Amino acid sequence: MNEFLNIVKGIFIGAGAIVPGVSSGVLCVIFGIYEKLLDSVLNFFKDVRKNIKFLFPITLGVGIGVLLFSNILNYVLYEFPIQTKSIFIGLIIGTIPSLIKEVNTKQTFRPQNVIYLLITLILGITTVILENKMAVQTNLENINGVYLIFCGIVMSLGIIVPGVSSTIILMLLGVYSLYLQSVANLYFPVLMPIGIGLALGSMIVMKITKKLLDKYYAQTFYSIIGFTIGSVFVLFPQGMHGMEWLISGLCIILGIYISHMPDTIKNFKSYKVFKTMTTFGKVRSHLQSREKHL
Repeated sequence: MNEFLNIVKGIFIGAGAIVPGVSSGVLCVIFGIYEKLLDSVLNFFKDVRKNIKFLFPITLGVGIGVLLFSNILNYVLYEFPIQTKSIFIGLIIGTIPSLIKEVNTKQTFRPQNVIYLLITLILGITTVILENKMAVQTNLENINGVYLIFCGIVMSLGIIVPGVSSTIILMLLGVYSLYLQSVANLYFPVLMPIGIGLALGSMIVMKITKKLLDKYYAQTFYSIIGFTIGSVFVLFPQGMHGMEWLISGLCIILGIYISHMPDTIKNFKSYKVFKTMTTFGKVRSHLQSREKHL
């Protein structure tokens, strides 16, 4: 069951690498696998069997998300942008309290840590302004294998760092349209060098992030939360009128509800197990007492 859920998580993470405004890193944080993912990749050879069991379903899901479901999500975003973006916003808002609770359970809350949240939130809002003013163009001049590897390395920031959109990075580098076309047509002369750069960059960024989490856990995590909140501004639908505001609000509430479903299911399952064990214990005690009397 956990393997299937990790495949589903991987699908959304993979799609997040392509869909504009959605950060794969934020999705990892939302799904509660960000730190574990860093540990599994960076310490892969310390427990190969365990790490493969965790990473393989996610990797498989990422592949499916990039090659297949990203097109579906792009279609849904195009046909139903308000509903889709609002649900994503609800998912993000719904997970913020649990993220804050998680960091505060590991380290005592300090007001100065909020400064890191505010700084990354401002950076996130700045990327929104840049993305809204930016035209999506493909600059085919001076694009070669080395440049594509460089693009992959820089793109890794958008994959690993929550709240940093990889799409805006590719737009700045002038290869976003080329990247989308290459993914859609499986054009490996472009995908291979970008993939090599992405792998190299991801390892470097993950090591830096892991060290920051180890040495400055609260500050780093509050920075991640700031980027995560900033992604709400990236997704917020523009130009809504009348009933669209109501639809957006209802979809945000739906997204918040969905974000709490894993905990609800977990608690429900725990309750059922506890109740079943209690009932089984009572029946067993009753049968034992009857055997003694007989």
